[in-house]
Amino acid sequence: MSVRLIEPTAGAPVGPSVYEQVKQTLHAELVASLDPVAIQRVGHAELGAELRSRLSATVRSRQLPLTGAEQDRIVDDILDEILGYGPLEPLLRAPDITDILVNGPDIIYVERKGRLEKVDARFRDEAHLRHVIDRIVSRVGRRIDEAVPMVDARLPDGSRFNAIIPPLAIDGSSVSIRRFGVQPLRRDDLVRLGSIPEELMVLLEGCVRSKLNIVVSGGTGSGKTTLLNVLTSFIPAGERMVTIEDAAELQIQNPHVVRLETRPPNLEGTGEVTTRDLVRNALRMRPDRILVGEIRSLEAVDMLQAMNTGHEGSISTIHANSPRHAMTRLETLVGLAMGNIPGPAVREMIAEALDLVVQVTRASDGRRRVVSITEVVGMESGVVSMQEVFRFKQSTVDPDGRVRGAFESTGVRPQFTDRFAAHGIPLPAALLRVHVDV
Repeated sequence: MSVRLIEPTAGAPVGPSVYEQVKQTLHAELVASLDPVAIQRVGHAELGAELRSRLSATVRSRQLPLTGAEQDRIVDDILDEILGYGPLEPLLRAPDITDILVNGPDIIYVERKGRLEKVDARFRDEAHLRHVIDRIVSRVGRRIDEAVPMVDARLPDGSRFNAIIPPLAIDGSSVSIRRFGVQPLRRDDLVRLGSIPEELMVLLEGCVRSKLNIVVSGGTGSGKTTLLNVLTSFIPAGERMVTIEDAAELQIQNPHVVRLETRPPNLEGTGEVTTRDLVRNALRMRPDRILVGEIRSLEAVDMLQAMNTGHEGSISTIHANSPRHAMTRLETLVGLAMGNIPGPAVREMIAEALDLVVQVTRASDGRRRVVSITEVVGMESGVVSMQEVFRFKQSTVDPDGRVRGAFESTGVRPQFTDRFAAHGIPLPAALLRVHVDV
């Protein structure tokens, strides 16, 4: 394969079309020179170093119409195509990117600091995008084609990957990647970022240590998993934890943890292992705490039964816009699993199992924030009775768009303070205050 290389104007970068022409030529030559048998005998890092050295030498030895910066960039781009995920690879390496959203081959958005922005990266065409998608899913034993046009997977770094292809995706294949940092956010990070004041973080620590059953509620991208990670750090090291997730995202720091992950059906449609299967199995593993990454289906009933049968201090998340909505959604999920159980009995099961709902949201400034801490206190007139202990009240928005406000105590003394005393935990100062600025 050969192309006519256009001589550039002195000192001027070449146009994108010529750059792509050169890149495709060098890419094809490098691939043609590889020995498939020899590749199998070397590690990924060693192969990458060898290919980089060979490609750099080739670029320097030729009179290519590229500036110095473009010569360095073309080496990176070609190696990303061969060893990585093409145009996605630089985005996956950027530490400040939390989400990567591909809307067809020509449009890629990323989220930085809670805000979406379009980037210049693009795929050559739909075939190029599909090739990268196939590479990602094949490495984790999944498939995607017209028969199975949607797929969820987990990248080696723990990032969550979802893809959907035509004919379901009308304007070209769509990819969504939720990234997770190498270093998980800790309690001090959430306080520093304004997600929650220190006084309320101390309160939540006491709730975890006194073995309250907690649900973290919030919408998509609101920071539920991040807060769940922080809450697990408050669990004493001597306790045995079992985590259950669709895609392993939790970054547990405690030493005694068993991590379980669901499994989709194989190509023949068999072999599926659901969250419900894993919750049931976890009960036989002598857990002190069961942590479910997200309650979203029939496993709700098994999780609530576990909370009701001695597994205190369990924590999970659920998609809901308010603590009351979280109760309604739990009731719906339990009703689906136990259709012959009357509504009041389901609500009583929820009221007996749960102690606390922590509501999180993503504000207009992109910041994730705890906005409500609500206690579940029992049943009243056939309805789950709840009382809000703290709420965030927005006061203004700065000229730079930053949301300002304060946490307010509702003046209610929560019933769970008795649990604090039983576990020898001092009453948090937040319960003695009315106004906590953030």
